[in-house]
Amino acid sequence: MPTPVHVSNHPLIQHKIARLRAVDTKPPEFRELVAAISRLLFFEATRDVRLQPLTVQTPLVGTTCHVIAEKVGFVPVLRAGLGMAEAMLQALPEATVWHLGLYRDHATLKPVTYYNKLPAKPDMDLAIVLDPMLATGGSAIAAIDILKKAGTPKVKFVGIIGAPEGVAALQATYPEVPVFLAALDSHLNEVGYIVPGLGDAGDRQFGTA
Repeated sequence: MPTPVHVSNHPLIQHKIARLRAVDTKPPEFRELVAAISRLLFFEATRDVRLQPLTVQTPLVGTTCHVIAEKVGFVPVLRAGLGMAEAMLQALPEATVWHLGLYRDHATLKPVTYYNKLPAKPDMDLAIVLDPMLATGGSAIAAIDILKKAGTPKVKFVGIIGAPEGVAALQATYPEVPVFLAALDSHLNEVGYIVPGLGDAGDRQFGTA
């Protein structure tokens, strides 16, 4: 059975999604919104990360606390995933970041890999693939392919907006990979854009539309 898709119903995320979708939102605000939503999704996606005890000396007494026991890695799909990775690094500076360059061929809608900074044997216990848009699912599946072939034990996908077609494709290929989204939209249009969506997340972040 496929792992459930987690679509956030957090009021702060829903509030920020409304502004993120708006056509008049300029790149500086768009980047801030992507970062804010990503940080909130990161907390939701890491609820089950393994902890280990650590004795800490407070100003009053020694006490047992807990720290993350897993090595977490962020795998942003270039270039749209960069803003998500930067925001999550602020929450977990100890994480590593491995960049993957994938673009969608507009004729075939298939992903093409043009950049891969993963080592042959990544040492992440948990890799979190980051891409704001889960449209056809091709880029997410290609990224997870690379991680799985490298022996990464646990992979999760975190996006901002997904389409049912992309979710179905990802679950059909990797049913064990949890998916975390801020919104699940209606459908893909004839050129593979999510509807209602927000347009091209990379262009809108970096002002290249």
